[in-house]
Amino acid sequence: MKPVVGKVVSNKMQKSVVVAVERLTQHPLYPKFLKKTTKLMAHDEDNECNIGDQVRIVPSRPLSRRKNWIVSEILKKEHIFQAPSPDAQNSAAAAAAESGKQPEVAREEAK
Repeated sequence: MKPVVGKVVSNKMQKSVVVAVERLTQHPLYPKFLKKTTKLMAHDEDNECNIGDQVRIVPSRPLSRRKNWIVSEILKKEHIFQAPSPDAQNSAAAAAAESGKQPEVAREEAK
């Protein structure tokens, strides 16, 4: 097996990422190329990978039941916007209350 390049689709685990690797295969009967995607689990020692990053992964010995690859390098970093967590929204409302401003709250009118 040789190193492959793919895109990180999940980094929710500790020291592990899921990488989608796309390849083109030709249809056996019709002269058309098909895009096939394989999702591989890879080891990311420092938790550096984010969703959308393009990475090179190399094969290794089995590290767990599904993890047989290691992230060797990050080729391209992708900046993906992440919405603020609910805790951050609550702290923003608390800060607004301390400064004397009323936090904007959507109110429904009684019918």
